[in-house]
Amino acid sequence: MPATDQTVSGVPGRYASALFELATEEKSVDLTGTQLATFQAAIDESDDLRRLVRSPVFAANDQIAAIDAICERLAIAGTARNFIRLAARNRRLAALSEMIAGYRGLVAAARGEVTASVTSADALSEAQVSDLKAALKASTGRDVSLATRVDASILGGLVVKMGSRMIDSSLKTKLDNLKIAMKGTG
Repeated sequence: MPATDQTVSGVPGRYASALFELATEEKSVDLTGTQLATFQAAIDESDDLRRLVRSPVFAANDQIAAIDAICERLAIAGTARNFIRLAARNRRLAALSEMIAGYRGLVAAARGEVTASVTSADALSEAQVSDLKAALKASTGRDVSLATRVDASILGGLVVKMGSRMIDSSLKTKLDNLKIAMKGTG
């Protein structure tokens, strides 16, 4: 499968495509994906790491040193670690999450899967992930690869993005819609 999938574009897309091609050559697609998912989970769980990755205030050398320490602690090595270091050296860490999502999309497309991004207020259990995958497979007719993310600000429910489709059943959106409706009836 060529790495020119339309789910990724711009700088994150170019990085994701290059990483996918390299991982394919090295036969490390799954390992690289697993390690990138581990790093993304660390970003999602740590305000400090999120600040380090997104803030342009930190010098590239400081970011690389911190990335090395974090990768060491998370047992991230090889292609995935080199990729994260490259993003830091090139001052592209702010786009790292998009690069990782793009890589996941390319892997899924190569396997004939559809990638869905799921945001929930709390971490989903294995049973919930399995049920969600089954429901999405029934709706699309294809296997679904899930990228889960926790965002307490949605209060409850789920936001599911799959390609250009988005299903927002979050409590926050429902409350916002209710507020708008109440303002309109005044």
